[in-house]
Amino acid sequence: MTPLLETRSMSVTFGGLRAVDEVDLHVDEGQVVGLIGPNGAGKTTFIDGLTGFVPTTGDILFQGTSLGGVFPHQRGRLGLARTWQSLELFDDLTVRDNLRVASERQSPLGFLTDLVRPTRRRDQRNVEFALDVLGIGELAERMPTEISQGQRKLVSCARALAARPKLVCMDEPAAGLDTRESREFGEQLRRIRDAGITVFLVDHDMGLVLDVCDYIYVIEFGRKIAEGTPRQITTDERVIEAYLGSAANDSGGLDVDGGETGEGSRS
Repeated sequence: MTPLLETRSMSVTFGGLRAVDEVDLHVDEGQVVGLIGPNGAGKTTFIDGLTGFVPTTGDILFQGTSLGGVFPHQRGRLGLARTWQSLELFDDLTVRDNLRVASERQSPLGFLTDLVRPTRRRDQRNVEFALDVLGIGELAERMPTEISQGQRKLVSCARALAARPKLVCMDEPAAGLDTRESREFGEQLRRIRDAGITVFLVDHDMGLVLDVCDYIYVIEFGRKIAEGTPRQITTDERVIEAYLGSAANDSGGLDVDGGETGEGSRS
C-alpha cells in the first residue's frame, strides 16, 4: 500500500549547515506517527520542509505524488496541514470565526461575491466538524483571550482540522501544558485519528509521544538515528544516549507509560 506521506533522502540546508540530512520516513494513513530528538535536532525544520516553507532536496511524496515545486498553500489544498509553535490565533475573532478563516478556500469569484453579498450564508460543516472532533463546541462563541492556554492549543489544532486535511503535522502542540492537560490532549489526538485524519507529531513530551504514537522516528543533528514502535524506541541505546543523555542510561532508559524512568519520571 502506498504511504500517505513519504520522504526519500529529504534534506534542508541553510548556507553550509545541513539542518535535515537525507531523512527517509513514511507515514501510513490512519496512524499517529511521532518525530522526536533533542533541541536543535531539526524537527521543526523537517515540518517546514514537508509543508513547503523552506527549500528541500530529495523527494517528498504525498499520496504517491511528488511535492517538488508545490507551494505551501497548494500543499494545504492537497490535504497537508500543519500547526505552529506560536499559536497565532486572531484574538479579536471568536473561536468559531478563527476556524472559519481556516476552513474557507477563497477564490477570485468568492472574493467578488463577498463584495456584493458580504452577509451571504457560509458553509459551517467543516467548522462544526473540527469543534466536534476536539470536543470544544462550548468555546465556539468565546474569544481566545477568555480561555486557558490548554484550550487555546486545542483551538489551534481545530483551526488546522477545519480545512479537513488528510494529514496534519503538529509542531510542539503540548508545549506549556501540565501533566493533566497533556494526558487530555493525548485523548484529543486519538479522536483526530479516529475521525480519519492522520497525525504527524513533533513534541518533547515523551509521555505523550510514547502513549499516542503508533510509530516513532528519532533524529539527531538532522540525521535519522532510529525508528520503531514506542517500546522499541524506549530500549534503543542510540535514542537513550542521544536524546536523553547519561541520566537515562543510569536509570535504565525510558518508561513507556510516562517518559524517563527514575526520579525524573512523570507522575
